[in-house]
Amino acid sequence: MDIEQFFQEHPKVALAFSGGVDSAYLLYAAVKSGAQVRPYYVKTAFQPQFEYEDAQRLARELGVELVKLRLDVLEEPTITANPANRCYYCKQKIFTAIQNAARADGFSVLLDGTNASDQVTDRPGMQALQELSVLSPLRLCGLTKGEIRRLSKEAGLFTHDKPAYACLATRIPTGTPITAGDLQRTEICEAFLMGLGFSGFRIRLLGDSAKLQLPASQLPRLLTLREQVLRELKKYYSGVLLDLEVRDEQ
Repeated sequence: MDIEQFFQEHPKVALAFSGGVDSAYLLYAAVKSGAQVRPYYVKTAFQPQFEYEDAQRLARELGVELVKLRLDVLEEPTITANPANRCYYCKQKIFTAIQNAARADGFSVLLDGTNASDQVTDRPGMQALQELSVLSPLRLCGLTKGEIRRLSKEAGLFTHDKPAYACLATRIPTGTPITAGDLQRTEICEAFLMGLGFSGFRIRLLGDSAKLQLPASQLPRLLTLREQVLRELKKYYSGVLLDLEVRDEQ
């Protein structure tokens, strides 16, 4: 089955839309195939503002109305306790909210952007999607991340070379309670580094310090801007550490 055949069989769908590479291409493919598609973006404390702005831009460029849902994930103790299977509880809450809104709007089929490169056996969040009968067309059609980037570039989507991005909660070690303050300082400091031209990096919480994980190719630039980076990040963290084990392919 190819993606066009999928939408021939499912001509009316709701889409969990993040504004990332995968869901962006999936939205494009649905529109191109002539399907009636409605994208839903769930805004939580785990998503930085730039992700929402990217989602708005892509939907606007494709001529599709984006539905924004707000959700307070920090009110759920099973999520804020940050257990190893936190993603299960988070995905369950987010996709249930989308599913309820979509059904109220007349959409009974819900899609997500999981692709054929994603490892699903060790991802707790996938269990929630399976329980809610969420379909993953990119995975069903055998489309890998590399293929999706290539097809996105051919389609002229600005997301084709967008770096992979995991939610802000992944910056906090498992077992460490998730707080609004830790999420906010992570978002602020990562936005600062993006503004300096860095990409594909993470700021992990280690005690009260920031552990920087950068592609190896960007380390020389970091050293050049060392004083500026330290000055800004130490407004929010007691120390700033550098992880030297990160490689470019991460």
